[in-house]
This record gives sequence, structure tokens and C-alpha cells, in this order.
Amino acid sequence: MKEEIPVLKGKTKKELEEICVSLGLEKYRAAQIYTGIYKSRYTNLDQFTTLSKEVREKLKQHTLYPEIEIGRDLASKEDGTRKLTFYVGENKEIEAVWIPSGDGGRKTICISSQIGCTLNCKFCATGLLEYKGNLHTWQILDQILQVERLVGDRATNIVFMGMGEPMHNYFSVMKAAHILRDQDGFGLGALRITISTAGVTTGINRFIENKEPFNFAISLNHPNPNARSSVMDVNDKHPLEKLIDSAKRFTKELDRAITFEYVMIPDVNMGRDNAERLAKIARSVNKCKINVIPLNTDFTGWRRPTDDEVKEFVMHLKAKTTAPILNRRSPGRDINGACGMLALKGIRSETR
Repeated sequence: MKEEIPVLKGKTKKELEEICVSLGLEKYRAAQIYTGIYKSRYTNLDQFTTLSKEVREKLKQHTLYPEIEIGRDLASKEDGTRKLTFYVGENKEIEAVWIPSGDGGRKTICISSQIGCTLNCKFCATGLLEYKGNLHTWQILDQILQVERLVGDRATNIVFMGMGEPMHNYFSVMKAAHILRDQDGFGLGALRITISTAGVTTGINRFIENKEPFNFAISLNHPNPNARSSVMDVNDKHPLEKLIDSAKRFTKELDRAITFEYVMIPDVNMGRDNAERLAKIARSVNKCKINVIPLNTDFTGWRRPTDDEVKEFVMHLKAKTTAPILNRRSPGRDINGACGMLALKGIRSETR
């Protein structure tokens, strides 16, 4: 069987050392390659001028330095958000979103971890797609490299909240996160990187056991254990009670707050009773914050809450919990780039 040609992107320092040794190169070359890929963001091997021409030629002959292919590039006319579609194989597309804050201080890239998704959250467009596989670590990281180059700026924050369930691609996701954190890599602080899950408790428990340093978010979306499955099928395999137990364990053992994401759907998970249930969960977990998000999709027949409905729901929440509550609103909604909308074909606001 022919040995697979190694891809340099997505590799750790140790893995690059192994590649260098296998090619008869000095081990220290790995550090030069590593910083060239991630810190310097080089787009091709010719830019690695710290390496001799002979070394570069050997790498060209025996390794790969690919890029995912850019497809659509949509820019919001409302808030500066941009949604990028990438091709990662025949009939395989993923999307990433550039989300700048209004004051220009925070620049977030929302990235995907799977092609399609293994789950079917009723409000999420990605859940309607056929699952076509996990992304490799290099494909996860290359979304960031490509987006930064296209927008001409660097991200301050990365969120694994795009297409797919990160806990179902755990090892590639965590490997990417550690390269993002490494000061010789992307150089982002651990708390500028957020890993999310729809509620896969096995992944949360592994995260805790490994004492991962990153922010963590759970898409909760219904506080009633008997009704959550009607919104998120993950609840059938990972029931709400076990999910909350994992969240409690997270805050106790890692001594950090956890984030609950809550998509607000009128007549489904809003109203005083659900606000009180959600507040009770927040109190039981102790260290947490709640991000409320108005529903962005309408293919289920559900509707987006009015501003007054959101205010009333948040008011009931605040009356019952001291946990911080943030309305994340919906940046990029006009280009189908907001929460739950990835994979929907948006109106082409602007193509670059």
C-alpha cells in the first residue's frame, strides 16, 4: 500500500519533527515550518525563506501544502459580517463567518468542524444537510487562514459554532484549538477560543478529564427535559438531566463558567415557565452565563420573537437568576450568516 503524502498544515510541532526526520532533514526545521504556517501565515512553500531552497524543494516533492477552495463570499450591508463558502471535496461545502464588533475591537471567526452535521436540531439549517464527514485539522485551521486573508485582518476570537457538532470530531477540533492557542502558532489566548456542543455529554466529560483550557458553550435551547427532544434530537441519546450534571461537573472541576446558548422560539421555549426553568438550571450550575438568540430560521413554521417578547423573556430570567444574560442578536442575518442559518443560500449582498 502506497504511503499517504503528509499534509504540513494541521500538524503539531512534534508531527512536523517526525516528517522532517523521515525526509532526512534536521529536526529544528520543524519549528521554522510551524511558525511559517501559523504565525507568518505563509500561503506557499516558496515564502519559507528561513529554509534553504534545497529544503523547500524536498518539501514540495514529498509533502502537501493545500488550501481549501473559496466559493461564495457574501458581505452583509448591515453590520460588516461576511460569510464564506469553501469547497472541501466533490459536492462538499462548508461555511465560515467573519463577525466584527461594531467598535472594531472584537473580530470573531465562526468556523465549521464537519461537512453537514450528525445531529438534527430543528431550527438549524445545517441539520437538514446530509452528513458527509469530519473535517481534518488542516481544513479547520485553513478556514481561519483563508478568511483572514480575504478580509485583510486577523481574528481576535475563534468560535467552533459553524457547521457540525464539534464533539463528534473531538480530536481534530481540540488539536486545532491547541495550535490556535500556541504562542508559536496562531498565538490566541485559550479564553479567546470557544468550543461548543449541542449537548454531547461524552465529549463534555472528555473535555473536563483532559482539563482543556478553552471556553465552552452548550446549546441548551429548551429547559424542559420532556420537551427538549422536540427541538434537539441529541436529547434522545444525551438527556437534559445528564447534560446538566456534566455542566455542573465542568464548573466544579475546572473552576470556570460555562455558557448556555438559548435560541428563543415563541410558543416553544419562551414564556414565564420556561424562563423560570432556565433560571433554575443556571442557579444549579452556579458559574454560567446565558446567551439568548432570537430564532433566525423559518423553515419549520416557527417564527422569530418580537423585540417585546425577547424583553419579557429576559426580564423573567433576570428576576430568577444572577447569571449574566447577553442578547447575541443576529449579525449577518441578511446573508444567512447568523446562528442556525449556515447552509442556507443567502441573497448575494455583495460578492468580492
